[in-house]
Amino acid sequence: MSSPETVSVVIPVFNEKENLPELLERCLKTCRSMGRPFELVLVDDGSRDGSTDMLEKAAGEHPGEVVSVILNRNYGQHNAIMAGFAHARGGIIITLDADLQNPPEEIPRLVKTIDEGHDVVGTIRVNRQDSFFRRLSSLMVNRMTARVTGIKMRDYGCMLRAYRRQIVQAMLQCQERSTFIPVLANSFAKRTAEVEVGHSERRAGTSKYSLWKLLNLQFDLLTSMTTLPLRLLSVIGVLVSMLGVGFGVMILVMRFIRGSEWAAQGVFTLFAILFIFVGAQFVAMGLLGEYIGRTYVDVRARPRYFIRQVAGKSTLAE
Repeated sequence: MSSPETVSVVIPVFNEKENLPELLERCLKTCRSMGRPFELVLVDDGSRDGSTDMLEKAAGEHPGEVVSVILNRNYGQHNAIMAGFAHARGGIIITLDADLQNPPEEIPRLVKTIDEGHDVVGTIRVNRQDSFFRRLSSLMVNRMTARVTGIKMRDYGCMLRAYRRQIVQAMLQCQERSTFIPVLANSFAKRTAEVEVGHSERRAGTSKYSLWKLLNLQFDLLTSMTTLPLRLLSVIGVLVSMLGVGFGVMILVMRFIRGSEWAAQGVFTLFAILFIFVGAQFVAMGLLGEYIGRTYVDVRARPRYFIRQVAGKSTLAE
């Protein structure tokens, strides 16, 4: 009988000093109860509230169980998780937010589902404690992502997820800078599943996603995983062109029917058509600029993050 796969829990941390003691206690207790080798890989994403010192201390207090990866500044949640992936050694890799809204006690359920033969296991937050705006934006992202990718998962926004090591290794080989991990993972997965998990109110601290950051995330998500906006732009361009031709034909016909005096009164209609075309051109240039800019960033191939220090050493085998 083969031994159970090892488990790595990757947790990005950004200014979570008040939540860290409980987070560490509950994660360690849960992982120890599974009866299989594990590690906690905590990635400090440029915290400024003292979280960094706490993570370094935790790595010293729990040798072999806690590894703290300290980034030199804030690079964003998904880049921090990719840094954690690069240091994770487990055969099953779990991602978890540090705010304790998703309970660490759900980790064994995700591990069990992976053991059943799935490559990626997502989670569905039930009885969500977020604001109406957060729930509405999540609904929009989930529907858009499912439509574009063709993989229907109900909750792409929940970071409590499980991956097989092969999936994580495939993601680490990808070089694009704008990365939405759940979508990227699903592009490599053969079998996916979702399980329902509890959701709690944030006990301390504040959400790191403002309205502006949420809007940026949704735009990044759309443009990083599909060229659909460019295709839609082409369709809109054809429709606008047909509309302009139709107006031109109508004005020409009415000129013959009602004379040149009526045609002079249609000057503003021509201006309106011109403005439609000018507006469509600006939209097109903006979208093309976005994709060209992303290509430029990817071609430079700069590192996603810079690690200042790694505290602690895992006992899991490479």
